[in-house]
Amino acid sequence: MQAHRRRLRLPILVGAGVALALAVLSAVALGSSRFPLHEVLPALWRGSGNPAADQVVHNLRLPRILITVLVGMNMGVAGGILQGVLRNPLASPRIIGVNAGAGLFAVALMVLAPGRIGLIPPAAFVGALMAALLVYGLGAGLGATGSSTVQIVLAGGAVSAFLGAGTSALMIVFSDELAITYSWIIGGLSGRGWRHFQLLWPYSVPGLTLALMLAPALNLFALGDEVGRRLGLSVRTYRAVSIFVPAWLAGSAVSVAGTVGFVGLIAPHAARLLVGEEYRFLLPLSALLGGLLLLLADTAARTAFMPVELPVGVLTAALGAPFFLVLLRRSRRAT
Repeated sequence: MQAHRRRLRLPILVGAGVALALAVLSAVALGSSRFPLHEVLPALWRGSGNPAADQVVHNLRLPRILITVLVGMNMGVAGGILQGVLRNPLASPRIIGVNAGAGLFAVALMVLAPGRIGLIPPAAFVGALMAALLVYGLGAGLGATGSSTVQIVLAGGAVSAFLGAGTSALMIVFSDELAITYSWIIGGLSGRGWRHFQLLWPYSVPGLTLALMLAPALNLFALGDEVGRRLGLSVRTYRAVSIFVPAWLAGSAVSVAGTVGFVGLIAPHAARLLVGEEYRFLLPLSALLGGLLLLLADTAARTAFMPVELPVGVLTAALGAPFFLVLLRRSRRAT
């Protein structure tokens, strides 16, 4: 069984990449104005000969789709790393409070320096990192020592609720100063354009690259700290880096898309079912599935109820909440 799964790893990665490419083309074509495929491809480079298609596809849909894919990749990889380093299948950026920390610091920056939009990603990263460290410290203090424990998740729920309350308070008190809507807190991609893409990709590309470089260390983490030390792994250093990278990825994603939830939980688990625990394959597949999941959800959110557009976080929550409850039940049975 394991040998058969290993042989299928590369074809599964290729298939996920093809599925993501097809989803991108479908998302470009669908919307309030629909365009045939023979116009969509040239319109990506503003060469279709149809000014309306060129404008809608290149300036409106394409940047939003690219942002959606990057945000999904960031969240999927961040969740995969957190599940590996914490050895907890319930860990994800939202569930352990990383999203809430990033959201609080991003909103605080909008209040204190509304004209410094370029500082939102680093501010969100600082908030995400502080939340991750706080949750990990609280979970360790509560006795979270094994992969079967849920103390870190419980601590994450408490921290997430506390930080989320702070974000809501800022939004209410400074409602006049904040050019932000409730959909941002839920997670939404409406109105995102090339300016937001330019804000996101310089953080996503190095973050995803560094995440893939961590794959061998995460394989050793899965064997336990003591085994990792015997094999020459600097456990403390790699654990710190393995918390830093998900905070970086989740913080940059939240700064653009808001607190989109559950992508970082669903994508790594789906990847694990397909390719197993080998992180050299699990992380790239988590990225592809995260981008695919969020893109499909966003396409449905903006087309299913036209002319009304739902925040994409509504759909990811609708998918993720039952998924999380199933995982929690399985985790409790395992203990």
